[in-house]
Amino acid sequence: MTIEITLLGTGSPIPDPNRAGPSTLIRAGGQQLLVDCGRGVLQRLAAAGAGASGLSALLLTHLHSDHIADLGDLLITRWVTTFTPDAPPLPIIGPPGTAEVVEATLRVFSRDIGYRIAHHDDLNAPPPVDVQEYTEGQVWDRGGVRISVAPTDHRPVTPTIGFRIEHTDDDGTASVVMAGDTVPCAGLDELAAGADALVHTVIRNDLIEALPQQRIRDICDYHSSVAQAAETASRAGVGTLVLTHYVPALVPGQEEQWRALAAAEFDGPIELGNDLHRVEVTARR
Repeated sequence: MTIEITLLGTGSPIPDPNRAGPSTLIRAGGQQLLVDCGRGVLQRLAAAGAGASGLSALLLTHLHSDHIADLGDLLITRWVTTFTPDAPPLPIIGPPGTAEVVEATLRVFSRDIGYRIAHHDDLNAPPPVDVQEYTEGQVWDRGGVRISVAPTDHRPVTPTIGFRIEHTDDDGTASVVMAGDTVPCAGLDELAAGADALVHTVIRNDLIEALPQQRIRDICDYHSSVAQAAETASRAGVGTLVLTHYVPALVPGQEEQWRALAAAEFDGPIELGNDLHRVEVTARR
């Protein structure tokens, strides 16, 4: 009942030479679940020893561009690197609007898809996908892995969802919650209650609010600060808080500043780091 979290991309919409866009790989029960697919996700998957063809499902917290920037690349690459005959479609689970985005993405790549079908005898149909839209409830139950979703609050981006991933075997159940972009809200509190780990996007509002551009300062009203993410973790009674999607970018040497802001509100283990940082989660005794 171990769950392995790999922070594939810990960056933000602002391009960073050291951080890919928001994306996280969850390994549990022999399954590989990709949460969001920001800029550079395929390179980070490769560095983590994974690839598009090996994914069990794609989970989308919301449809902001930085969280789906490489959706097209992911769909095409999975298609052309899957060599199993009659391979099943890629399950894509996201909020309402996801089907429209996936359909539009495949339409953008329709010429590429046509070229490849014309060139390869074993490709005779577009990339197969199975899009499922949810705002709450259980959405996955396979091989000892269950996934549930609940609404979060990233308005005016709506709807948005968080994911709770649970892995059960004879030794017990481990659980990880993916918050996505959100301010503190009841939906996330309920989803995260008692989880062994909470992976939460964070901003340093003390740094952002000092910037002159109003458009940048605006992000403070629909993202959680480090302290707010820690408060959520504390209220929900989670085991470990994992910080990601750092805005502004986490600068080497400032790790303890970020950790201290979280530790003021949450007394459990706090994980943060660069792309490819891994955290192993087991059920608490």
